[in-house]
Amino acid sequence: MLISWVRAVALGIGLVMMLVGMALLGSGTSDAPAGIQPLLFGAILVAVVVLERNRYRSEAAEKAHNDPGRGGGETGFLEPRFAPTNEVFVDPTTRALMRVWIDSRTGEQRYQAEG
Repeated sequence: MLISWVRAVALGIGLVMMLVGMALLGSGTSDAPAGIQPLLFGAILVAVVVLERNRYRSEAAEKAHNDPGRGGGETGFLEPRFAPTNEVFVDPTTRALMRVWIDSRTGEQRYQAEG
């Protein structure tokens, strides 16, 4: 997950690039086609910031802006409806051993670092 200040800076740069691109396109001069590139790159940057999400976190943790745990998973205690499974894996980025927890009623999964 991108940390909040990096997200804010990236979003700001993307928006400025889009404004520059729109200004160039709307200028009506011979430089107008040059506005396509900053507009496109700015839009991509804004989309990445808006759509970026952690790999092993629940939607609820994302919406609450909770800090990610070790390995990028859930932090603290999980709700009682989640039970640990035998499935464990090593996160390739952090090398943390992650365990899969599941709600058997809904099939919803959570990931939490072991140890």
